[in-house]
Amino acid sequence: MREIVLDTETTGLDPVTGHRIVEVACLELLNHIPTGRTYQSYVNPERDVPPDAVGVHGLSAEFLGDKPRFAEIAEKLLEFIGDAPLVIHNAEFDVRFLNAEFQRLARPPLGGDRVVDTLQMARQKFPGAPASLDALCRRFDIDNSIRTKHGALLDTELLADVYLELIGGRQAGLELMAAARATTALAVGGRTPRAARPHAPTQAELIAHAALVATLRDPIWVA
Repeated sequence: MREIVLDTETTGLDPVTGHRIVEVACLELLNHIPTGRTYQSYVNPERDVPPDAVGVHGLSAEFLGDKPRFAEIAEKLLEFIGDAPLVIHNAEFDVRFLNAEFQRLARPPLGGDRVVDTLQMARQKFPGAPASLDALCRRFDIDNSIRTKHGALLDTELLADVYLELIGGRQAGLELMAAARATTALAVGGRTPRAARPHAPTQAELIAHAALVATLRDPIWVA
């Protein structure tokens, strides 16, 4: 199954009051494992960027002045996400901004039925506990030390790790790879040698395993 982890940065909190997107990023998952394919673009919001917003993401109007407008990136963005489910933290925020941009271009909105909101997942799994991206990184011991400011691409990478933890996918991936190693060892030597005892798979092994499963269950999306 193909999924897209998505995040945006904006000039403010509400598109209804004229705020716009200044960065959008996407990260592709195949059977919950990052494939290494990403999409990222800064966006000229065609307006000022308030100091409070610059303090959050560090993207000033001067920096964004020569970047493409949303109208110039919309086609590539939609091509990348395709019809895949969208994994978003606090999805209502990002989807409102994206749909406001699509409305300006007379394009159809993103449907809420395709969105997986990890904020709601975390609140259901850990009632009453902090559920921000930083809080979830701390809970799951995910290193977010370089996140000194919000950045859409970095946040999709962190959210991909958080999402795997929320759905139990990381442990499931470890168990699948351990079982695969044991099966291979038995097929080759008739017994499980010491070297084949379960251990954490490499990222390359996880991606290869996800691709193998995808060929058996779902068609692989190719840009």
